[in-house]
Amino acid sequence: MGALRIAVFASGQGTNFQAIVDAVQEGKLDVTIELLVCDKPAAPVVERARKAGVDTFLFTPKEYPSREAYETEIIAELARRGVELIVLAGYMRIITPLLVEPFYGRMINIHPALLPAFPGVNGIGQALSYGVKLTGVTVHYVDGGMDSGPIIAQQAVEVLDGDTEDSLAKRIHAAEQTLLPAVIQHIAKGRVTLNGRHVTVNG
Repeated sequence: MGALRIAVFASGQGTNFQAIVDAVQEGKLDVTIELLVCDKPAAPVVERARKAGVDTFLFTPKEYPSREAYETEIIAELARRGVELIVLAGYMRIITPLLVEPFYGRMINIHPALLPAFPGVNGIGQALSYGVKLTGVTVHYVDGGMDSGPIIAQQAVEVLDGDTEDSLAKRIHAAEQTLLPAVIQHIAKGRVTLNGRHVTVNG
């Protein structure tokens, strides 16, 4: 079995993208990053991809008549490269059934909260405002809902007295950059089984 062929979707800084690149380069991750998909051509993640030698598909959503229009192009790019797993790593666009359905069980997302708590935008700020003592990160399958897919793995992060959004975000992002490559490696090694809403990770 060859290395798992993945595409990473990101919209911003690309710190999770970089964590995946680093894990591959360090021999900790048996994947090839076939493509970066980004809806913001000026985002810092694009430069990270260039430095890593990863192909990019860059697009500006408002130049398309619909989400389905640009997703059709994305699907063609994924097919051309034989992509087996999509990793959403800070991708800030809603994904339609056109893309979700053919990749169900082969598309994962990382979210900066312990789902099902604090889905959607700004999970870190939501947790801080609510006053929870524990938050964290979740890697889950994408099912088309708002951060509602089956949960693969979670890592707790303690909320400390005096935390600001920035201070908590630093620890959340550090947890993300550890958990996401680990989950991808489990999938690459065939250790993850999806059965309804229940996910089993062996090993």
